[in-house]
Amino acid sequence: MLGQLHDLDLQLLRLFVSVVECGGFSAAQGELGLSQSSISQQMARLETRLGYRLCSRGKAGFKLTPKGEQLLSATRPLFESIEVFRHQSNGVAGRLIGEVRVGLSEALDPSVLQKVATAIRHFRQRDESVRIELMSAMPGEMERLLLQQRLDLAIGYFSQVQRAFDYRRLFSETQQLYCALGHPLFDDPAPDLDALHRADRVDHPYRFLRADEPFQGQRSSARAEQVEGTLAFILCARHIGYLPSHFARPWVEAGQLKALCAAQCDFEVDFHLARHRAQVPGEAQQAFEEDLLRAFA
Repeated sequence: MLGQLHDLDLQLLRLFVSVVECGGFSAAQGELGLSQSSISQQMARLETRLGYRLCSRGKAGFKLTPKGEQLLSATRPLFESIEVFRHQSNGVAGRLIGEVRVGLSEALDPSVLQKVATAIRHFRQRDESVRIELMSAMPGEMERLLLQQRLDLAIGYFSQVQRAFDYRRLFSETQQLYCALGHPLFDDPAPDLDALHRADRVDHPYRFLRADEPFQGQRSSARAEQVEGTLAFILCARHIGYLPSHFARPWVEAGQLKALCAAQCDFEVDFHLARHRAQVPGEAQQAFEEDLLRAFA
């Protein structure tokens, strides 16, 4: 049975809520960055401190006990109250204080970075003493950090299936299919779809991005999570692949890359500003979000 709440108890309770929201120990591994055995040990530790069992796990799957359900109902308001207290106590005397943590997608267009810089400049003109942290990460990683409330805001191309998030569209980016100088398709003025399907294409792991691609290649012996890796594969002149048009532009102008079948293969990717709906924003986070939306308006 818990007496006074300590930091360890809060950490264990946060882990408990994450496991429930993910639907079990195995599913929570990626969100928590912990192994299944470590999650199991920490859950057992919480059960020991509480003095009762929280869930059943085994062949029948993950399921909360009645006492686990009651603890979950009590824990969520607790964390919401802690967040409200933290932000309200930080935002005293009309001065913005604290920190704002923002995730940025990789290889953004320079014009996008300029708008982010404009938002920062406007924010710095406020009465504030705020530490701003910018972090570049893959979309899946940013979603994980948002779920863990280790980011306040994130700019990227997201699945938009996370019910825990609010999304605000900021801009779109053109994706084009490319080959490099030396590739058999480079000198073909009008390659047909059969020629494209015979080409070895760079694959990437973003299901929500891949589903929008007009061209779905049949061959792929290359895989890259980031655009720099995709570019390297394409430049070797043995693969074709999608790149953001702004990222490929210098290589196109240098005669090293060529866009393929633009009318048929180009597509647009929407970028959004995302935040966790349950995370109560402080005054600093609210103000910076306002400045971002104004910069992109």
